[in-house]
Order: sequence, then C-alpha cells, then structure tokens
Amino acid sequence: MRIGMMLDMYKPHISGVTNYVSLNKRVLESWGHKVFVFTFGNEDYEDDELYVVRSPGVPLNVHETGLHLSFRYSLPAQRKVKSMDVAHVHHPFLTGPLALRYCKPRGIPIIFTNHTRYDLYAHHYLPSVVPDVIGETFLRAYLPNFCARCDLVIAPSPGVKTVMHDLGVNCEITVIPNGIDLQPFQNPPRRLTRAEAGLPEEAVVLMYVGRISSEKNLAFLLRAFFGVAAARPGVMLALVGDGPEMDNLRHQAEYSGMADRVRFFGKVDYAAVPDYLALADVFVTASETEVHPLSLIEAMAAGLPPLGIASPGVGDTIVDDANGFLAQPDMAAFTAKLMRLVMEPETRRRLAEKARESAWLYDINKTARQVLAEYERLAVESGRRLRGWAGFRQRLRNFFP
Repeated sequence: MRIGMMLDMYKPHISGVTNYVSLNKRVLESWGHKVFVFTFGNEDYEDDELYVVRSPGVPLNVHETGLHLSFRYSLPAQRKVKSMDVAHVHHPFLTGPLALRYCKPRGIPIIFTNHTRYDLYAHHYLPSVVPDVIGETFLRAYLPNFCARCDLVIAPSPGVKTVMHDLGVNCEITVIPNGIDLQPFQNPPRRLTRAEAGLPEEAVVLMYVGRISSEKNLAFLLRAFFGVAAARPGVMLALVGDGPEMDNLRHQAEYSGMADRVRFFGKVDYAAVPDYLALADVFVTASETEVHPLSLIEAMAAGLPPLGIASPGVGDTIVDDANGFLAQPDMAAFTAKLMRLVMEPETRRRLAEKARESAWLYDINKTARQVLAEYERLAVESGRRLRGWAGFRQRLRNFFP
C-alpha cells in the first residue's frame, strides 16, 4: 500500500506524535508498504528516512511548538499526496482541511487519530496565533464536522473517545492504542550507571520523562515530591526532558531547599530514554492532559511502577493498585500514594511486575496490524466505489491533477 501520514509538524521536532508516526512508518515499511510523511517547514533538514515530503511554512514559535503555518502543500507534495491509497491525518486543524481538499475528491480514504486533548491544549497548540479563539466553542463547531467527513476516526484510549463524544463528535469512533517498540525498554543494554548520572546508588529514584511545560503539571509534582523528601532523606526526583518550564522548576527546587534532591537531565536522545528509565525505581506523572501517554507505557515496559492522576489517557493505562497507583488531583492524595511507593519496596515489586505485563497490550506489532487492517478495509471499499464510469472519471482526475 501507499500510505500517507499527514502531520502539521515532524522531525526535528520531538513529541509523542512524532515518535508514534516514525515508529509506525518503520514497522509498516518493514512489512513491504510505502509510507510517506507530509508536513511543513524545516525544508533543509536532512531526514534519516525516505519519503518525507515537506512543504514551505511560516515558523510560529517553533522552539516550543515545532509548528510552521501553511494552508497548502507545494505542487510536488500535492501530486504525491493524490497518489496515496489512504491518508492518515494526525493533526486536524491545518493538515485536516488539506486532506479533505486533496484526498476526499479523489476517493482516497481519510483516517483521523485524535492524539491531543485539544480542549486543554488550545493555548499551547497555537499560542501566538489565535489566543482565546480555539476553545471549547470552536472545537464543538469544528471537530464534529471534520470527523464526520473522515472515513475512520480513531481514539487511542476509551477516555479520549468519551472526551470526543462530549465535544459533540457523534460519528463512530474506533479505539486503537498507540503502540511502542517494547524491546528497547524491556531489555536495555545498561549503558548508563547511577554514578555516571549523578544519582546515589542507594536512593529511591522517582523519574518523569517528557516535555517540561506547564500543561504537564510539574509544579504540582515537585510540591508533592518536596513533601515526601522532607520525611525521607533517601529519595530523589529525576526529570528527563526539556521545555519552557525548566527554569521555573529549577527555581522552585532551589527556593524549597531541595536543589540537591532534584536532578534535571534536560533533553536526551530518544534512543537513550531506556537507559535513563533503567536508573529509576518509580515513574511519576501529574499530567491531566494526556490522550495516550507513551512515556508512561514505556516506563511500564521498563518495569517501573507508575503513579499518575486519574484522568483520560493515564486512567485508561494505569489500573489502581494493580499495575500502578492512581490518585485524585489532590495534593494530599497524590503525596500519600507517592509516599507508599517510596516506603514499600514489596509494593513496588508487585506493581512493577504487573506494569511490565500490561505493556504488552501496546506492542507496536499488535497495534500497527490493527491500523493496517483498517487501511486495507477502507482501500478495498474505496476501490468498489470507484468502479464503472464514476471510477473512470476519478482516475482521469488522478492522472490530470
């Protein structure tokens, strides 16, 4: 098959969506399919993979969002996208309308995966362009109409499906998790030691991996950690990632007198993430804005017992007191469960074992086959619709775009 992945931003911008698309592309290509990525900006970037098709775009706060603004593809990109068997949209606002413009008239099936809590991320998604515009009112007007025009809508978790229905999306929504490659996390080569990372060998290490930004609720996480660390000297917090809140969190740690108990590793190469997870005893996140938290699943695959806040995405992944702990968005409740994970090594071992088992639900080979089956079904159905005189006219349009 010729599969088009359509995104607003791609490498070198690093995000859960970028990693998911890159991994799925690699797996699908290993099965003999051609996968094209259509995106904007960074036209001078040297990709380490084939079939990345970039169109010009105006950079908008690129350091934080990776976004380039454009409302059309270049002519070569237009010709290429019209040759796809299916088009998979991963961002609805810029890329979505282009899929409807270029693919819908040619009978190319359009798939949309809702990767983001746009109702909560609006200001982060387009902070310098449309402040106070993309809110719930806009989403209720836009998202249901866009989804209704797609041939398949995917939610990565049941909680996200519920959120979409609450926003007025009334078409059928299929739940297919975003998968990960389990192998690097379950069998890391141990290329990094605690001593090399500046972490005491005997400490209980709590680790967060992800973007260091306000929507991740990291100030809450630090306050909970300070409460635990004040009572337990042998515990440390490690944060892996970068983002606009880095300086604020450093100042928060210094002001609280805990700067020596919080280790900021900054941005690391994605291939090194398993090495850092292998240093930890517990994975922690306080984010309530996740759709399908890949970093959480990666930590579970690495055998770390997780702690998160009950919310869509995180609450669909962690089963409280079975493969991790879930807390309500309350400082006392979150801190109490964090303290249990620090104080109870047997609880950590029990939850870690179940976390590792649960991660198999998200094996990329399993989830990619589910998505591929939908691609193939839609391509066959599209082929049936394009038989006869209507199909002949359609093929003429494809030949003479």
